Amino acid sequence: MRIPNLGETELLIPLHSGVFEQPMWLTFLRLMRRVCEAEGVAIWLTGTGDTDAVALHDGELIGFVAEEMRNGRVYSGEEIGYDDAGLRAVRVEGAGIVLTLAVLAQASPTAKIASLLTALVPHLRVALRVLETIERERSRASVSEEAFRRMNFGWIALDERCRIVDVDNQADSFLRRSGALRRGPYDRLVPSSPHVDRELTALAKAMAADRRHRPQAINISKDPWIDILVAPTRINLLAGKDKAVAVVYLRGDRSSSADRHEQLVDLFDLTPAEARLAWSLAQGLSIVEAAEAHALTVETARYYSKKIYAKTGARGQVDLVRNILTGVLALA
Repeated sequence: MRIPNLGETELLIPLHSGVFEQPMWLTFLRLMRRVCEAEGVAIWLTGTGDTDAVALHDGELIGFVAEEMRNGRVYSGEEIGYDDAGLRAVRVEGAGIVLTLAVLAQASPTAKIASLLTALVPHLRVALRVLETIERERSRASVSEEAFRRMNFGWIALDERCRIVDVDNQADSFLRRSGALRRGPYDRLVPSSPHVDRELTALAKAMAADRRHRPQAINISKDPWIDILVAPTRINLLAGKDKAVAVVYLRGDRSSSADRHEQLVDLFDLTPAEARLAWSLAQGLSIVEAAEAHALTVETARYYSKKIYAKTGARGQVDLVRNILTGVLALA
């Protein structure tokens, strides 16, 4: 049996890169089993205070190691109630995850294995911190993704011919269920409006020529309301094998105007007529335009608007837009 020097990369690279494998640490466990000439090598992961563990192993599945182990100390099987003298195990505690590494090698020198585990402890701590950081960011990303999903935000990366290079889950779902934007032949992003199609095509070409081109917003549907913002991309990771030149950020309302009117009635105790006018004002219509859209006189619309502002707590149309479009209705 040859225990590698930890100055070598044979074990350390698989240990530190193992958090990105599926299953995790597969290569590291196989190498540990080989260099220790072991019957089995296992890693258990538990949350702090939890009893359930995730078991990762190569070879013989070793029974669960007792919890009464001190952080960073190597234990023999007898010390932790495991009926096999060939077992050596170490426990490493992180901020929220506990990692236990065990090696069962009946025919190998246990002193050398214990020495190897001791030398691995600081590296196990680093790998555990990386895992905890990944899990924490994954959790945060999951919360953010859910918020974006509820608010119906998404992004689509385009090349200079308006072909889709990459797309997030939310935008992909939007393309499948919306008629306002769809995947066309050769994976081209095709708006339903020919005018918007021409505008988007021109923007993609312009942004391919000038990465400092200013972002441009386009409305592609009034009911339900769907906007897109086209911006030059500076994130090469979005490019894939075909280089992306622009990113389309989309915000699509999943509810019709009728649904929004009902929600405004519920949320602010508006009358149906007030709710219809409030939604039109929130979409940027002036009092005169909103009055005309709802067959009201301007005087009646102004009277309704005063009641709307009072009930919603808005001090004017700008406040009304913010209260409606960035409030909980955006999550409905």
